[in-house]
Amino acid sequence: MAALKEQLYQLCNDYISKREAEIKKVIADAQEAAANETKSSAGDKYETGREMMQQEITQNQGRLNELNQLKATLKHITPTQKGAVALPGSIVYTNNGNFYVAISAGPLKAEGTSFYAISAASPIGSKLIGQTAGYSFDLNGKKFTVGEVV
Repeated sequence: MAALKEQLYQLCNDYISKREAEIKKVIADAQEAAANETKSSAGDKYETGREMMQQEITQNQGRLNELNQLKATLKHITPTQKGAVALPGSIVYTNNGNFYVAISAGPLKAEGTSFYAISAASPIGSKLIGQTAGYSFDLNGKKFTVGEVV
């Protein structure tokens, strides 16, 4: 199980790195486009274009900050931790899916099994944190029963 946790942890790191590279490219492209925008006789068009580029840069810098927060959250997780109580870094098997409690990274596949990487602060994550096998709860009209916590 330790190898599976480490693999899921690495997939979350890869998710962050990929998103970070995409966002940095969008920022660089927008900065280049803003720098190459030439002032024409239609000054308003020039200013509007530059402002739109600046808004895109600002929005993506915010996304970059969010990714930095995800990185910090992930750094606090020890992928080799063991325990029967769901904590950040735990794998939780339920009747309605398998979850890796770490960061919200969506669906992941490891060792031929599908997992959902979820944040402890997400609605399902907050229901799972601190729970053990046998715990049941309802969420969005579905009944979840924890089968195993690793």
